[in-house]
Amino acid sequence: MVDETSNAHASRLRRWRLVLGEPDGTGFDLRDRHDREMDRVLRALYSEAAGDNRKGGLGRSAPHVTRWLDDIRQYFPSSVVQMMQRDAIERLNLRQLLLEPELLQSIEPDVHLVATILALKDVIPDKTRATARAIVRRVVEELERKLAEPARQTLNGSLDRAARNRRPRLSEIDWQRTIRANLKHYQPSLRTIIPETRIGFGRRQRRGLLREVILCVDQSGSMATSVIYASIFAAVMASIRSLRTSLVLFDTSVVDLTEHLSDPVDVLFGVQLGGGTDVAQALAYVQSLVRVPEQTVLVLISDLFEGGPQERMIRRIADLIASGVQVIVLLALSDEGHPTYSHTAAAHIAALGAPCFACTPDRFADLMAAAIQRQDVAAWAARAGMVTVQPHQSLLEAGITL
Repeated sequence: MVDETSNAHASRLRRWRLVLGEPDGTGFDLRDRHDREMDRVLRALYSEAAGDNRKGGLGRSAPHVTRWLDDIRQYFPSSVVQMMQRDAIERLNLRQLLLEPELLQSIEPDVHLVATILALKDVIPDKTRATARAIVRRVVEELERKLAEPARQTLNGSLDRAARNRRPRLSEIDWQRTIRANLKHYQPSLRTIIPETRIGFGRRQRRGLLREVILCVDQSGSMATSVIYASIFAAVMASIRSLRTSLVLFDTSVVDLTEHLSDPVDVLFGVQLGGGTDVAQALAYVQSLVRVPEQTVLVLISDLFEGGPQERMIRRIADLIASGVQVIVLLALSDEGHPTYSHTAAAHIAALGAPCFACTPDRFADLMAAAIQRQDVAAWAARAGMVTVQPHQSLLEAGITL
């Protein structure tokens, strides 16, 4: 027991020694070579970043940084490597070094690296452009493998359920589901089932289209990871025939990237991260895309920090809702924590009946399935453990007349 307690104490001191660096006050000496190497690569980043006088640092050349990137992959798991890479880019101002193809090839790709590449894409030299694009494609393909097939299954299932009706014509009956739904009505004497409930496909095959989905995405710098995930999901939904999917990106201008949805990488390289925000202008463009309001789902992905008068944005949303469009506002589509957003704007929009909340990528397909089936999305979000914005008590306080 004494040995176990002593080992646990030594383990805690070791971890604190690695976290705090030297001098640290723990009095713990790193005798193990592996620990000393871990301490070296940590010191190279965090000592210089902290501005103290200890030795270390990555230097400002691509070879030094490339060696450091190779080192951290030896000593830390992928998730920690990605975090340290982000810290190096931000703390040590290494963005310009990302323009070196040798360095890009050494970096562990992730969504945040893609966001950085997209922010720098206009200044990437020709010698690095192919490498940068390959990294973006690698991350996109990895995310597609993880997200695309579950999303297709979920969305196709929701479309099947949305297409069914309970009063089908003979040619529209889904016999397998009808039989399963009526097994309890089997009549032994007649050796048959009395189908009290009939389930049909409705008119899906004749109409071909069940829902229109418009993703309207804020491409200001703070929404970078949301843009990446939204572009991938838009490409997935565009591959489903019963959905008509549009992707609209905006800052102070509006760009419709729907025609590029066959290749999410092309979509992402059409993104212009940064700049101001004009949500009202983007919503005006979205209104021009709506064909059948009652069959349209609009997902606005934005932090709602409007560059112009907030009332214009809210009136546009009110008009869309009044016309029959189902409006959902996602304050972020990312794996990160609670987003920063305009609480006032979100509360006013929630008062109009449009649910406002942040969504993680792994729940987005379920969200869209609920929307396609015309479920109460706010109730769905609550069941999923997501915190929705509560409505503002009075729109009149902001001088808004609907």
